[in-house]
Amino acid sequence: MISKEQVEHIAKLARIDLSEKEEEKFSKELSSILDFVDQLNQADTKNIKPIQQITGLESVMRKDEVNPKLQTTNYKLLEGAPDKKDNYYKVPKIFE
Repeated sequence: MISKEQVEHIAKLARIDLSEKEEEKFSKELSSILDFVDQLNQADTKNIKPIQQITGLESVMRKDEVNPKLQTTNYKLLEGAPDKKDNYYKVPKIFE
């Protein structure tokens, strides 16, 4: 069981104030959560392959590659910029 001191320490790290009653309540609740996690750790998972998802869908995100066509478009857009430096738009400073 998690001690009252451990609950106080966790509360201090989380920067929350707990009453005496809340400390007792969370001591019991956190202990039951950790007991359940311990039960899960005892399950035999030697022959279970790790999975990320179960739907069979594949990532729809594209690879992070340079696209020459887009680079050309970006340079054309920069040509119309009122102020630029190197390959970037130059804008007024708003923070000191």
